[in-house]
Amino acid sequence: MSEFISTKWLFDNLNDKNLVIFDCSWFLPLEKRTPKKDFNKIHIEGSDYFDIDKFSDQKNKLPHMIPKLKHFKKKIKNFNIHNKSKIITYGSENIIGPSRVWWMFKYFGFKNIYVLNGGLSKWIKEKKPITKKISIKKISSYKFSIDHTWIAKKNFIIQILNNKKNLIIDARNKQRFNGTEKEPRKGLRSGHIPYSKNLFWKDLTTKGEVIISKKLIKEKFNMYNIKNKFIILSCGSGISACVLSLSLMHGLDIKAPVYDGSWTEWGFDRNLPIEK
Repeated sequence: MSEFISTKWLFDNLNDKNLVIFDCSWFLPLEKRTPKKDFNKIHIEGSDYFDIDKFSDQKNKLPHMIPKLKHFKKKIKNFNIHNKSKIITYGSENIIGPSRVWWMFKYFGFKNIYVLNGGLSKWIKEKKPITKKISIKKISSYKFSIDHTWIAKKNFIIQILNNKKNLIIDARNKQRFNGTEKEPRKGLRSGHIPYSKNLFWKDLTTKGEVIISKKLIKEKFNMYNIKNKFIILSCGSGISACVLSLSLMHGLDIKAPVYDGSWTEWGFDRNLPIEK
């Protein structure tokens, strides 16, 4: 299996007792969506809702930062995750949320996790089973542990800025990257981290939900001469950068960490340089 599974595969394996299915739908605050309410109305049979914001560091001023291991273990304990589990993440309308949750579990040492290609929209279009029923939760037994190679922090970014062996790729749209579009968070500077490159996350998908072919993924990333470079991924607040991390692993078998603070952390720190 790749990092993605098809709707056919999930349908054929829906009765597998080792499956753990998460609706990870997530939208930008400006979109004023309530994915949990949508989940309560309709979801794939057997799935639970994974709230990215609740699975975050509640004490951090930055939005939805990766939680401490203790907090993650406490939040995940009732989802029946064990050594033989296969976790499937999906979303409605885009793969941002599912990608973030995929990355989050990788960070916490869980390898057997996949994203449903096409998400809920494709599932519904194919008239596959949906429900309002909430599944019965059971205690998890998996021993989570942190894999630090999946994450990058501000001090590391500062250290490698002028090193040409490293490459920062920003997943925001072109306008935000170039600083011609105002940032959605009040007081946040516009622009990007110096020397970073731009690859909008949507350019790796079709209609925001279906991942493009491995061949096209390679073409997109190879435009930036990535060979023999250490890649770090950034975005607005560490969410959409996970689409790039997922795509690199899927298309090129490259493990690339996400700068979790991303532009929200960097842009608010007026001691740090920016480019437009």
